[in-house]
Amino acid sequence: MKTKSRIKTMTTIAVSTAIISLLGPHAIPIPFSPAPIALCMFGIYIAAYALGSKLALAATGIYLLLGLAGVPVFSPKAGVGPSAFAGATGGYLIGYLPLAFFAGLFIEKFEKNYKMHVVGIVIGLAICYALGAPWLAHVMHYENFWVGLVNGVLIFLPGDVLKIILAMVVGIPLRRALKRI
Repeated sequence: MKTKSRIKTMTTIAVSTAIISLLGPHAIPIPFSPAPIALCMFGIYIAAYALGSKLALAATGIYLLLGLAGVPVFSPKAGVGPSAFAGATGGYLIGYLPLAFFAGLFIEKFEKNYKMHVVGIVIGLAICYALGAPWLAHVMHYENFWVGLVNGVLIFLPGDVLKIILAMVVGIPLRRALKRI
């Protein structure tokens, strides 16, 4: 890899990590759920557009490591350090990794097929929810699967649709611009 290309890659990873980290603490609380609407997911979608699968995974991993180390990059409800991963949102935090990877993979593989971008994001999001909702139900001692499904997935879907649309509006031209650099 040429030096200019390496610098561009490292800079894009750093900026993507910074965007995710800046959006992370700005979650929208939901009164009846311990998990807020996470704005950092929008940052992960943007990282997927900017970087593709492996490097978006790296940026998201760095974000999680920063939070694990105690840097306040998660939503205030999640907490800081290792306790954030043990709390109600811990499963979602781990789920950010496959979210970044699958969103980036489908964006890379289907560059101009925007419907497939949505498919990749939704696959990653489904995996994130599959990890997050059961953990939320476990930590919150929900009495059944349906309570966990409602409080851990269904209430977030309208916001997810909006974040995906906004990510495509920003991400598609961003990806084009980064390819020209």
